[in-house]
Amino acid sequence: MIVGVPKEIKNNEFRVGLTPGGVREFVAHGHSVLVENGAGDGSSFTDGEYAGAGAEMVASADAVFLRSDMIVKVKEPQPVEIEKLRSGQILYTYLHLAPDYEQTVGLMGSGAICIAYETVELPNHTLPLLAPMSEVAGRMAAQVGATYLQKPFGGRGVLMGGTPGVVPAQVVVLGGGVVGTNAAYVAMGMGAHVTVMDVNIDRLRYLDEIWGNRIRTSYSSKHNIEEAVFAADLVIGAVLLPGAKTPWLVTRDMLPSMKRASVIVDVSVDQGGCIETTHATTHADPTYVVDGVLHYGVANMPGAVPNTSTLALTNATLRYGLAIADKGWKVAVSDDPALAKGVNVLEGKVTYEPVAAAHGIDYTPLASLIS
Repeated sequence: MIVGVPKEIKNNEFRVGLTPGGVREFVAHGHSVLVENGAGDGSSFTDGEYAGAGAEMVASADAVFLRSDMIVKVKEPQPVEIEKLRSGQILYTYLHLAPDYEQTVGLMGSGAICIAYETVELPNHTLPLLAPMSEVAGRMAAQVGATYLQKPFGGRGVLMGGTPGVVPAQVVVLGGGVVGTNAAYVAMGMGAHVTVMDVNIDRLRYLDEIWGNRIRTSYSSKHNIEEAVFAADLVIGAVLLPGAKTPWLVTRDMLPSMKRASVIVDVSVDQGGCIETTHATTHADPTYVVDGVLHYGVANMPGAVPNTSTLALTNATLRYGLAIADKGWKVAVSDDPALAKGVNVLEGKVTYEPVAAAHGIDYTPLASLIS
């Protein structure tokens, strides 16, 4: 199979779909890998490293898309990239289709086989290809929140760890999954007072067992959310419904009761956000203010630490990518139910039910198309 790695073109996206080490693995399995010149520059991987791993360096994204059987990316294809896709071509990347009708329709029109990292799901309901970026984004959320709490960046002027005689920042983490756990871990390490909220009592029990009284846990009811958010200096949105649009836990009418110049970092924004007033922003223009509350809504947070992120992502995606290349996508998804859940769009049909439901599009079970 010919595997293509184009340079990412989303605003301030510096990651790349494969490391040179990942390329070497595909080549060792007998596949050809095309890498666009400069694709790894943002992640500190040189063209020479890719060539040394066995990649063929090509001059343009057009050449990568034209010649490749499978495109390996990081972020969802931009409109100009969707136009390059063709029927029967495999797209293997993050898609986050539930809040993005235009992308969904565009991918349907392409006729491509679109496999989303974020919906590959193991029997225990963990998301192995989303987890590494969730870990990065969660840890970054606390760092970003600490930065924007500083007065020169628009925040309240609160230090996360406080000082002797001055209370630390009050941090509320909405969601106790991978993002929320990592956000709480870093915020706690900075010395903040951290409250993690979730509807899963078993998850809260687990966090209580590993951290004890170093954090507080709270059931995520409307009353408890209001009470916590109104007292918070920093709110981190870390809610995820796999492949589906995120529900709003903080509504606009709650903002006037929040502390003035408090900060919201909504990591859930790439699935629609768990704060009603958040919308996707970029690293070039990351924040905005609504009702006196500073919002940070960058949808590709791990793109700011691309070397770490690309290494972590390739570690997770490589196994499944090799299976697709070695066996062909039909056999690969037939052999692995977890990978089958990653197929969101197949030759014009939406095959992931939460995406179909989000857009009111007919859902077609994958099994009916590959039987």
